[in-house]
Amino acid sequence: MRIGELAERTGVAARLIRYYEQQGLLSADRLPNGYRTYGEAHVERVERIAGLVQAGIPTRLVKVLLEAEAACAREQATCSAEVAALLAEELVGLESRISCLTRSRDTIRQFLAQVRPVSATPAPAPPG
Repeated sequence: MRIGELAERTGVAARLIRYYEQQGLLSADRLPNGYRTYGEAHVERVERIAGLVQAGIPTRLVKVLLEAEAACAREQATCSAEVAALLAEELVGLESRISCLTRSRDTIRQFLAQVRPVSATPAPAPPG
């Protein structure tokens, strides 16, 4: 499939897909005319990358995480002390954001449980 179809199927803009490729997160095959071409595996990969980016993970760490996932899948999970420290630092930030989001979710749930929803249609004006 071409980049437009990949963008449509994943909900990720074509310019972002190109950016992911520039960052080394994605590699496309090329047709003789230079156009990018993608397969089914690219759909999952782009969705995974986009999900991580939307979760606040910087692309430099997305690459590290994807490589770590691939290593774990091959049961060859090793990394340098530098990468381990980077991931540990990111984990602290993730835990903090998750905690904040959880508190926000719980507050919204509590509020909604206590209030009666207001009708979206305005009340009729009094006669007069």
